[in-house]
Amino acid sequence: MTSVAPGAPPAASAEQAFPDLPDDTASAIARRLASRVVTLCWVELRKIRHDRTELYTRAIQPALWLLIFGETFTRIHAIPTPGHIPYLAYLAPGILAQSALFIAIFYGIQIIWERDAGVLTKLMVTPTPRAALITGKAFAAGVRSLVQAAVIVVLAALLGVALTGSPLKLLATAAIVVLGSAFFACLSMSIAGLALSRDRLMGIGQAITMPLFFSSNALYPERLMPGWLQAVSKVNPLSYEVDALRGLLIGTQAHLALDAAVLVGVTVAGVTASALLLPRLAR
Repeated sequence: MTSVAPGAPPAASAEQAFPDLPDDTASAIARRLASRVVTLCWVELRKIRHDRTELYTRAIQPALWLLIFGETFTRIHAIPTPGHIPYLAYLAPGILAQSALFIAIFYGIQIIWERDAGVLTKLMVTPTPRAALITGKAFAAGVRSLVQAAVIVVLAALLGVALTGSPLKLLATAAIVVLGSAFFACLSMSIAGLALSRDRLMGIGQAITMPLFFSSNALYPERLMPGWLQAVSKVNPLSYEVDALRGLLIGTQAHLALDAAVLVGVTVAGVTASALLLPRLAR
């Protein structure tokens, strides 16, 4: 038993001693989740601000696709496009999605580095829910992809691609890019939870990146694909991202509601899978 000295003030209750303890209401959980996401996105923006080298180097490959592949195939009319739009215009949203994919698909390397440095273990013992941690990192990858997307949009406009000037459509484009990047970042973190090492993750990432790209509608319309590839394209989330980006940026016929629903669905599934595998990675 603990004695209390005469005249000492009464012990404070848990609520009085810790007035700022978070409650478990839905609104409190949502606020904490939003706070973690915003914090991690801000960290990502600061990284880009202090070291722009990666931003410049990652812009080279999309520029080559647009300048060489896009310009050449526009001249030879080898690939029929919907509404006979120039192939460069048709290609630009696909290259934008490709660039976001290439950034996000290796995002799991960062979480493995954090495990090796002991950072992940410290994060796992904080009150931050695993889903909030994964969501924050996934949308931080989306922020990095947004910066890259802006570079590609400007480059496409300089090459003469007639892109939308509607602020609402541009905001919707940003949302689609962030959603797509968030899913592929979750895919990468899920693979990290299975592979457990940077070398394995790099090998798996390189093995799946180009099949994801070429089995989507980023380079050519789905109707030109053989039947088996059309079936693969229909279950490839990248195809839905590209379809939405084309509809928003160049005005082709798109299924925006379906595209957005698929991207939201696979992102939620990706966050869930990554959160479940996170303890395995942290061990």
